[in-house]
Amino acid sequence: MIKTSNRRSFFRTALDSMVNARQRQAERYVNGALLMLDDETLKANGYRREDLRKRATGIYYL
Repeated sequence: MIKTSNRRSFFRTALDSMVNARQRQAERYVNGALLMLDDETLKANGYRREDLRKRATGIYYL
């Protein structure tokens, strides 16, 4: 009889952690890039500077 476990494998957990970290990094990068735009452009695209500042923890440049 094969016993199955509800636990996630080590590799699946590691992959999920890596994907989540990269997603947070991408969000910080995009927020930083959006913060460089002027207020009119942000408003025209549905963003508010205050909301972006709350979510931005770091600015990444190319």
